Amino acid sequence: MASREILAGGAVVWRPAGEAVEVALVHRPRYRDWTLPKGKLEPRESTRVAAWREVREETGARVALGRLLGGTRYRVGPDRKVVEYFAARYLSGSFEPSDEVDELRWLPLAGAFELLSYDRDRTVLRAFTALPADLTSLLLVRHAKAGSRSEWPEADELRPLSRNGEKQVEPIRLLGTVYGADRVYAAPLVRCVRTVEPVADDLGVKVREEELLSEKAYEGMAEAAARRVLEIVADGGVPVIGSQGGVIPDLVTRLAAASGLSVDRRLRAKKGSVWALFFDGSRLLAADYLEVP
Repeated sequence: MASREILAGGAVVWRPAGEAVEVALVHRPRYRDWTLPKGKLEPRESTRVAAWREVREETGARVALGRLLGGTRYRVGPDRKVVEYFAARYLSGSFEPSDEVDELRWLPLAGAFELLSYDRDRTVLRAFTALPADLTSLLLVRHAKAGSRSEWPEADELRPLSRNGEKQVEPIRLLGTVYGADRVYAAPLVRCVRTVEPVADDLGVKVREEELLSEKAYEGMAEAAARRVLEIVADGGVPVIGSQGGVIPDLVTRLAAASGLSVDRRLRAKKGSVWALFFDGSRLLAADYLEVP
């Protein structure tokens, strides 16, 4: 029998405990082990969504996903299991035992390292401890696919999303929920606003327009735009910003350079893509790139 690659998503679920943090471990009676919450991807599901969903199913916790912590690979019989892990801030919810998970424990980091059954989970937990737990998340979204500029007879600012672009909006909307978005901004173009508007609709808020984050205004005003983004970050929570391809790569590069964070010089920002950025104050400490089909 040929081996398969089984894809899964998991998380280090954490909550404040005084000046420290506690993390959640689950016990699986079938394997008699203590491990991090995780589970297999459903059809057409991303590892981020799977991690968020599996945490809810195994622990009862509603969480806001954070930065990517890395992955593990190991054998399960003839197959290879590949798990991507993320930090996940506990928001609410309570645990109910099940056949799959019969016990949950909140533990300080030292206790979690000791109780975990697998070294591979300890590696993930060490990645979690490498940066502060309490980072501010920002989702920087390039607008979804729009109709052809040459075929659009009106002002470019009014150019709408194409049919394929409309299909990209729902995954972005779901990411807003997964990361715990609480407010929404966009460059004042129809395609930028429309891409992130469903996130705002879910929150019951209006999209706030940011002129500096349009390509037209950004040219010659890049430093001012970067300062404006840091002002938004300083307000806390999890903001979402919709912008353009002529802005995002340079903006991420500037924020990273100012913080001493190394990023690929050939930064990607495909239409409908998302940069999940994680800040400690004004310092950008981690940046994850997500592509939406």
